[in-house]
Amino acid sequence: MPKCTYCGKEYDIHKGMTIVMNDGRILHFCSAKCRKNKSMKRRKVRWVSKKKSKKEDEKK
Repeated sequence: MPKCTYCGKEYDIHKGMTIVMNDGRILHFCSAKCRKNKSMKRRKVRWVSKKKSKKEDEKK
């Protein structure tokens, strides 16, 4: 199982994209989101979910 170059997540081989650079480096991406962020030279970001509101907690 390859590991994503951008986020470090392991994914199945039939998902994602593998890019071979001219200098021989191999880049693995698990999603288009990771591929685009890497091409825009963004820093690595930990994706955060929204906080739950008090109303959602009371419903449970």
